[in-house]
Amino acid sequence: MAEIIQHQETVPQSCLGKRLDQALAEMFPDYSRSRLKEWILAGNVKLDGKVVTKAREKVFGEETVEIDATIEAEVRFEPQDIPLNIVYEDDDILVINKPADFVVHPGAGNPDGTVLNALLHYCPELELIPRAGIVHRLDKDTTGLMVVAKTIAAQTNLVDALQAREITREYEAIASGIMTAGGTVDEPIGRHATKRTHMAVTMSGRPSVTHYRVMEKYRLHTRLRLRLETGRTHQIRVHMAHITHPLVGDPLYNGRPRPPKNATPKLLTFLRNFKRQALHAAMLSLYHPITGELMTWRADIPDDFVELVELLKEDTKLNSEQDY
Repeated sequence: MAEIIQHQETVPQSCLGKRLDQALAEMFPDYSRSRLKEWILAGNVKLDGKVVTKAREKVFGEETVEIDATIEAEVRFEPQDIPLNIVYEDDDILVINKPADFVVHPGAGNPDGTVLNALLHYCPELELIPRAGIVHRLDKDTTGLMVVAKTIAAQTNLVDALQAREITREYEAIASGIMTAGGTVDEPIGRHATKRTHMAVTMSGRPSVTHYRVMEKYRLHTRLRLRLETGRTHQIRVHMAHITHPLVGDPLYNGRPRPPKNATPKLLTFLRNFKRQALHAAMLSLYHPITGELMTWRADIPDDFVELVELLKEDTKLNSEQDY
């Protein structure tokens, strides 16, 4: 299944002197500039009846532009009947609350059983949207809110908003160690020099900014609220490890955690069996990509996170009583 795209429009005078791909981006905002450029290079665009294959071709206004292209379905991925926790849906977007142990996109080691496969089953028309409408990802074991676009126009606008830092994402986390105050980590992140599956703070990386504040302090841990200004792979996990406060349970960046001294047996057992990073996407706020309405969603922390918090509180209380 594929979607045939056919448009014929007149270039407005306001585009005088602009590159063809720039003019098309203004004329057809439902499509990303990269997609429009692909169509130009593939010979799918005509100016006054002549095929143009150079994105940098200048326009003067009043030319007739014709687009005749095809959007191929993503046939590589199979729909799978996997439940999704949908917290909001309309004709343009849906917002899901992702559980732990759920990969977002198929990849090495995870060819199926992903959020993308579940989306294709729930909403078959997403096969015509790149990445089945997925705008941003969460790590396999990070829980919480994700927005998915149901149309190309919605996806284009959401991706642009994400790049312009107009989508607000807040997380909750449990970090190792006692943090006295909030702050900001502004350090570039790139691929680790020797560990292929790891990211790292590196001067050759991309700009990355994480803001954090202290929600609650425990005896040897801290509960944080974090806000992403950028969205790099593993960003919160890498930044917290960089400032020597790795997330509890993080299998990649917490090294070999030492059992906290004098911890209650229940807490020690729980920490030994807590095999994921204690990180939850708790709040998502954005302007609706079609209506422009400001929308905000919140998701409560999952049960294992709740239990961790309660055990940390209990441990803090018992040890303070013993000290007294």
